[in-house]
Amino acid sequence: MTKKTILVFAYSDVGHACLSYLLERGEPVAAVYTHEDGPSETIWFPSVLKLAQEKKIPVRTVSSLKSAEEQSFIASLSPDLIFSFYYRNMIPMEVLRSASLGAYNMHGSLLPKYRGRAPINWAVLHGEKETGVTLHVMVEKPDAGDIVDQESVPIGLDDTSALVQARVTKAAVTVLSRQIDLLKEGRSPRTPQDASEATYFGRRKPEDGRIDWNRPAQDIHNLVRAVAHPYPGAYADIHGIKTYIWASRLSGDLRLDKKPGEGACDGDRFFIQCGDGRALEVVSAQREGEKETTGSGLAPILNHNIKKRGTQ
Repeated sequence: MTKKTILVFAYSDVGHACLSYLLERGEPVAAVYTHEDGPSETIWFPSVLKLAQEKKIPVRTVSSLKSAEEQSFIASLSPDLIFSFYYRNMIPMEVLRSASLGAYNMHGSLLPKYRGRAPINWAVLHGEKETGVTLHVMVEKPDAGDIVDQESVPIGLDDTSALVQARVTKAAVTVLSRQIDLLKEGRSPRTPQDASEATYFGRRKPEDGRIDWNRPAQDIHNLVRAVAHPYPGAYADIHGIKTYIWASRLSGDLRLDKKPGEGACDGDRFFIQCGDGRALEVVSAQREGEKETTGSGLAPILNHNIKKRGTQ
């Protein structure tokens, strides 16, 4: 098979894993576009930039792909295939059209569900039982092109987004490995998305992690695990101090004689009343300016007695 020139746009764990796979196969990656790490961002994933530099692949970090210089550089590569693996910026159609065998994106959901940003966090937040990864054709509208391949992964009741993200990263490599030869031969499958089934969600911000204790316990538990480490975290004011809740546990039918948002201790366990009458156990938390601690670490600090009553 004649080797095909590949242009890669990549970032984050999926970007690093997929680029690594291509390089391990000896694919001719002509260049890599990636991002500089943000100074205020928690970087928990391996660096695409360093990987490309180590492999002596031309690597570029630019804020825009629309300049004449970038368009000229990409045209000079004459790419056969373009891949976007968690690249954060929109890629202009002029660039996408430069690939003779097409441009393809790896998205972290089972499209057409969860188009847009932070798909795994949103899926966990909404209590989904599964998500996955989709390799699809890139078109002008984000995440709307024909589906080439998908791989699903489970989401457990207590799984955090980080755990699910690790599964999705492996699934992305699985999908790429199944399709790379077909893509190079120009005969990969394509299935149009059903636009009527599409859902779209935007970027999440740290302030989106504020807990509303009037919500049901299940919803709050989902929020906690959706934005737990390495994400910014779910938080609330507990006894006047901003407190991040990094892990929680549903407590069955345990109910407190409290208002939503009020807490109490049962021995070395700490619970907070939620809007549906159920209590949510705080397993791990961190008061602002202090070290992270377990619920049992909070118990002596808060020093409240729990009052139990029957199921309502």
